[in-house]
Amino acid sequence: MQIKNDKKFCPICEAKKLINKAKISQVTSKGYNNGVALTPPMGWSSWNLFRHRISEELIKEIIDAMADSGLKEAGYTYVNIDDCWQASERDENGRLQCDKVNFPGGIKALSQYANDRGVKLGIYSSNGTHTCEDYPASLRKERIDAETFASWGIEYFKYDFCHNVPIPSIAPRVIAVSFAKGNGEVFARYTADKFTLRGLARIVKDEKVETKHYTDGIDGGAGGFSLEVEAEEAGEYILHIDIAKDSRKEKFLMAKINGKEEYHIYCVSRHNYTPEGKLQTMVYLDKGINTVDFCNPVGSKMDSAAIQYKLMGRELKRATKLYAEKNGCEEKPIVFSICEWGFNQPWKWGMEAGNLWRTTPDIQAKWASVLGLYEHTVRLYKYSAPGAWNDPDMLEVGNGELTYEENKSHFSLWCMMNAPLILGNDIRKFILPDGTVDKESKVYQILTNKAMISINQDPLGMQCRRIKTGLVDVLVKPLKGSKVAICVFNKSGKQNGTTVNLKKIANLGFVNLLKKEGYKVYDVWEEKYSEGTVEIMAAPEKHGVKVYIVE
Repeated sequence: MQIKNDKKFCPICEAKKLINKAKISQVTSKGYNNGVALTPPMGWSSWNLFRHRISEELIKEIIDAMADSGLKEAGYTYVNIDDCWQASERDENGRLQCDKVNFPGGIKALSQYANDRGVKLGIYSSNGTHTCEDYPASLRKERIDAETFASWGIEYFKYDFCHNVPIPSIAPRVIAVSFAKGNGEVFARYTADKFTLRGLARIVKDEKVETKHYTDGIDGGAGGFSLEVEAEEAGEYILHIDIAKDSRKEKFLMAKINGKEEYHIYCVSRHNYTPEGKLQTMVYLDKGINTVDFCNPVGSKMDSAAIQYKLMGRELKRATKLYAEKNGCEEKPIVFSICEWGFNQPWKWGMEAGNLWRTTPDIQAKWASVLGLYEHTVRLYKYSAPGAWNDPDMLEVGNGELTYEENKSHFSLWCMMNAPLILGNDIRKFILPDGTVDKESKVYQILTNKAMISINQDPLGMQCRRIKTGLVDVLVKPLKGSKVAICVFNKSGKQNGTTVNLKKIANLGFVNLLKKEGYKVYDVWEEKYSEGTVEIMAAPEKHGVKVYIVE
């Protein structure tokens, strides 16, 4: 790093800076808020390197390596089991079960083993009929699977998108809605002509039966209807819906009670031997008057994905709370990792569904893949916030044929973007045969760089913004305590660089760096300080980075 001292001071620019400070804004996480992942999660996943070749023995070895290598002290706390841990079918109670050959001790015992070593265990399923490797998955089984994971002590959950079946945008035609007690006694019944309509919803008369009416115009979020029902006591009741059969297509109806609890009701495709059908589900009513709203909000595949992931997120929070209450133990919230691949723009709705969301398809241990995922995710800075993170997928540092500079850049870019730091390499190799840690390993040194990790884990939780792009990018990330991280990223195939004027950086409206005559600058990878710096002249190697912390 070369520095240039500039003793000139601009009082007008300083005044502008103080004005700009008032404009600093940050997205605040809303909606999900389960109290965990307030900084980007750090851990390890089995998928990138081991794929289907996983076992209880391997996971225990990884847990031991994380605890013994210093990775745990560096901040890596989750060991996540990806696909292929499951048996090929559910148990007799409909619950997911593990492969009894490769995981003979069971997942609950493995979770306890991880906790005993100061580590947390993660698990995997898919928002589909099967996982990506064709094992049982969690679509429409969200509640039972969430309860299973909570009972096992799981603390991280990756939810994939393979074999997904979108929610139908067509709603059933409702003739009447009834509420009954557990013994079947109906205490309230409303025919369609008594519904309160909204949007494009309307009531249609049956051409064959003049006294029968049913709803129409509520498909695809076009409208809905509501009613009020009084319950003598708070508790669970039977919601019974009479419908008119009009096609063999699957349909969907959402019931929302008092603006809080949502119930998803599917009407499967069926033969129309009779003109009417029925739908039933259990719902919770408060004591007194309850407002029940019915609709089909699915106007697009994005709506479908958002609704499905939000449902699983709610079930995870419900399950951990319920398990703690039933067993008189401390609740263990589950970090919810939405792996939707970015197809349905999860950054727009993920903050209300979970803790992190994939912004891209799967990563590969190739430079083109790393660069492509960076280029997409770096633009999404306004959607990142504490407890809610953009996820360009797991780290490939130490895998494939990435060079030292590429590994260093990969890690640095993920840190600057507030991406979760989920390792995918064989961390057992960090433990030498004599039991000591191989701290001379270049991969180990990259993954445990304290200053780089501190940038990623900064409590402000503000993702970097790209202020210059081309063959060389300049990224700026605000940090707590009136500091800023600056990354100069050389995307070209030869050494290349640029000059960064720190006074201009201080004048950016989204940073909190006062404009001074000079700054204290720490070169993260060279581990060197400089004082009185005004300009940074950085020339990273091919595919390399230079990263600085400025105060």
